[in-house]
Amino acid sequence: SHKAIATILGAGLAVSAIVSPASAAELPLLGSSLQLSEPSNALSLPTWAIHVSSVLEWIIAMALVWQYAEESGYESWKGLSWGMVPLLGGAFCACTWHFFYNSESLEVRLPFFQALVALQGALTVIGNTAMCVAAFRIYKSLQGRSENL
Repeated sequence: SHKAIATILGAGLAVSAIVSPASAAELPLLGSSLQLSEPSNALSLPTWAIHVSSVLEWIIAMALVWQYAEESGYESWKGLSWGMVPLLGGAFCACTWHFFYNSESLEVRLPFFQALVALQGALTVIGNTAMCVAAFRIYKSLQGRSENL
């Protein structure tokens, strides 16, 4: 199951890196000569592949950390998984911003986008702090166990 997921993600990444068009705007629509209309600041297909695969990889890492905590009995590792949640939220903010072509005009028309970059930054700070605290808690819990050996 995990091997199949890794194979699919790896194959998708390899294909996206080989694809010659730099963005979706360069791909013809169903064989016609019509071109998609994307602005010059649109992300390329390989860049989107990296963004999406990074988010998927982060979700898998969160699940693996949680699974390790349950199977090993080191409950403090669950805190690390919880600390990763705000960073995932920050990744979703960044992908949302990119989906709308990093457009400054969106900030004027849609108030939500005014706060999107600030929210992404705040979630990054919160997530980094939470992971730092979680790592310290893991260290302290393991330190206590090593003294009992």
